[in-house]
Amino acid sequence: MSKTYRAVLVGTGSICDAHLRAVESINDRVELVAAVDIDPERVKTFCERAKVPHAFTDFDEMLEEIGPDLVLIATPPSSHAEMSIKAMEKGAWVLCEKPLCGSLAELDEIRAAEQRTGCYTGCVFQMRFASSNLHLKRLAAAGQLGKPLIGVCNTLWYRDEAYYAVPWRGRWETELGGPTMGLGIHAMDHFLDIFGEWAEVRAMAGTLDRDIEVEDVSMALVRFQSGAFGSIVNSALSPRQETYLRLDYQRATVELTHLYGYTKDDWKLTLTPPAQDDALQQAWQSSPPDVGSSHGAQLRAFVQDMDRGECPHTSGVEARRTLEFLTAIYKSAFTNQPIARDSIQAGDPYYQKLSGDR
Repeated sequence: MSKTYRAVLVGTGSICDAHLRAVESINDRVELVAAVDIDPERVKTFCERAKVPHAFTDFDEMLEEIGPDLVLIATPPSSHAEMSIKAMEKGAWVLCEKPLCGSLAELDEIRAAEQRTGCYTGCVFQMRFASSNLHLKRLAAAGQLGKPLIGVCNTLWYRDEAYYAVPWRGRWETELGGPTMGLGIHAMDHFLDIFGEWAEVRAMAGTLDRDIEVEDVSMALVRFQSGAFGSIVNSALSPRQETYLRLDYQRATVELTHLYGYTKDDWKLTLTPPAQDDALQQAWQSSPPDVGSSHGAQLRAFVQDMDRGECPHTSGVEARRTLEFLTAIYKSAFTNQPIARDSIQAGDPYYQKLSGDR
């Protein structure tokens, strides 16, 4: 009989319902036994609404009293690394909202804690876990699409002054970055998950229209180890909002248009002219039952990793690849230099924090 894991949700703000729905979608495997928030009224209200038996305002107290198997972290970004490490040291696995942490230095501390404890911390990158994405990756891995050639990855969102009026937003110390780190991170992780290892980044970033410390727009060019090229835009300034991923292979163009989540109906396949590849068209249409890009899809995969005691798909090397990529965007933008993979090491100011020595 499969184990039911005792979980705690930390942070009962705007994203908490996505985690609640995820737990409810696999309630035979995960039981939400407590919630934590520094606001006593907010956590009390959440627990009453969600029928969660225990409410806490102190994270350390919760760890001591509950001893959870799984901690779901949905707090502001600057607290993620410390909470993840503390939870693992108490024997819990962690699924943490993005951004997982604020620097490569912090991520390496998380990875060291994983090695010490035998527990793991995964970042919420739910775009990877849709059945349609896994289907695309299988077709690509089998060579049915041909070589990857060109990619476009745009996160064109809109965040107004009221959004940035929240005290922790718009500041390097607490939000850890602008739309590169807080918005476009999902689409960029998705892009890397499909196109693979990156080799070099050239980028620009600026604060064009919001009264904030961090950037409100960034753009990047990336060269992948396969030889493919990619272009990226991350914006908090775009009134017509869209998340757009375009992947040009030798035999087809694959496009995905959505905003905060997608299903298989949001994808489009265009075969390379003039010869229409009927076999590829049939393979594309022979997709598995549709599972969208939800927190629930990722949580189910995460629980299966817990069952096996295996490193989750968005932990370890995979988590570091994406954070190193984002770090390279910031370093390239602020130094006006191309940044090669594996070039940001201990001693580099950008290894310690995304804003470098600014």
